[in-house]
Amino acid sequence: MDLGDGILLRPLLPGDGAELAAAYTRNRARLAPWEPFRSEDFFTTERQHALVEESLRSVADGRSAAFVLSDAGGRIVGRVNLGDIVRGAFWSAHLGYWIDEDASGRGIMRRAVQAVCAQARDEIGLHRVQAATLVHNVASQRVLRAAGFTEIGLAPRYLRIAGEWQDHLLFQRILEDPVDGSP
Repeated sequence: MDLGDGILLRPLLPGDGAELAAAYTRNRARLAPWEPFRSEDFFTTERQHALVEESLRSVADGRSAAFVLSDAGGRIVGRVNLGDIVRGAFWSAHLGYWIDEDASGRGIMRRAVQAVCAQARDEIGLHRVQAATLVHNVASQRVLRAAGFTEIGLAPRYLRIAGEWQDHLLFQRILEDPVDGSP
């Protein structure tokens, strides 16, 4: 799917390990405050290849949906994931995402999140998507609000990010509810 500005949203593919290693290495310092602590081997092609295989097994099992953002040259410049897909009475998933510094601030991630939510509703059949941001991650909160998410509360010491248990704001989007400008 074309997100504009020469950026495509596409499913994660088996051969994406090397490009993901390059993308994570390029964005290492930028992502460090927002992610769990990453070991040195996380940034290697071998480790990314293994993580891609693990993600694709989870996708095949219906437990997740995994996407990358790529530029016109095929360079990966971001990720969007739906994890922890739950069926039964819940029909929900958790959303995670990041974007390359060079691609940020242009509305690309908002469009990507909207597109993934449309797929979650129309193709996966989910009712709800939840996301969590660090309390001080205003840029991510802006993306979620612009993509139709509503803040639903504060989760104290919710995730271990950058080596510390940190508070997060929780957001949700009920996928059947219309959102201005969103599929």
